[in-house]
Amino acid sequence: MKDYIVRATAANAQIRAFAVTSRELVEEARRIHNTSPVITAALGRLLTAAAMMGSMLKGERDVLTMQIHCDGPVRGLTVNADSHANVKGAALEPQVMLPPNALGKLDVGRAVGSGILSVIKDMGLKEPYVGQTQIQTGEIAEDLTYYFATSEQVPSAVGLGVLMEKDNTVRQAGGFIIQLMPSAQEETISALEEKLKTMDTVTNILDSGNTPEQLLELLLGGLGLEFNDTIPTRYLCDCSRERVERAIVSIGKKDIQEMIDDAKPVEVRCQFCDRVYNFGIDDLKELLKAGK
Repeated sequence: MKDYIVRATAANAQIRAFAVTSRELVEEARRIHNTSPVITAALGRLLTAAAMMGSMLKGERDVLTMQIHCDGPVRGLTVNADSHANVKGAALEPQVMLPPNALGKLDVGRAVGSGILSVIKDMGLKEPYVGQTQIQTGEIAEDLTYYFATSEQVPSAVGLGVLMEKDNTVRQAGGFIIQLMPSAQEETISALEEKLKTMDTVTNILDSGNTPEQLLELLLGGLGLEFNDTIPTRYLCDCSRERVERAIVSIGKKDIQEMIDDAKPVEVRCQFCDRVYNFGIDDLKELLKAGK
């Protein structure tokens, strides 16, 4: 099944909902960064959430960045998404190995530990919107549920999952975000809470052959669920030599001159796709001229 997001409403627009299957994009992240299973799960959950949250952006050029700064062994995670649900991401420590948690699952909470979750939305305004909350469990879904409630004042339920194969490739990945609108009535809230209590895990549902639409049917099927549209999602890094050149120019003439004086070529590696850009001394001299 190709990765895609489905967007829907329910209960006469008292609820808006998103669900996604994201196996291919999470596997692409694993392949690029050669992540250990627990970091594949952590980064995969954050990428999955970012894809859905990116699809919530209104502007064509709006960009979402989520960062986790933490004291767990992963130390930090960063993901980006645009309004077309293209995502990319990286972990500071991609090779963390940990024993399973008490439930026999990948211990994402321990890999993350305590810290801060930041959500940055660049919507073309003078300053980007920045929301920050304390990490609650490190399991990502619960932390985003807390973020939506406290930073955006939108009561939400977030479910995220990554299931690994024995060879450490990604078997399933996906998630959902369900949000209550200000018009939500108590009976609607109660009905949703009951469904959430009895729901199986996201990965079990997807691994049983269900689609994102069927995932939402399980949660909202009795609440007048209406599907609005579907959006493809993928792992896509938009780095280029031109963007790297602009980044080098931005560091200033003094630093570029020092690179030239060192008489050593400069290698710049993209943190999101591992692509390498090489700049010789003549290239640096041209960039020095461009910066004047």
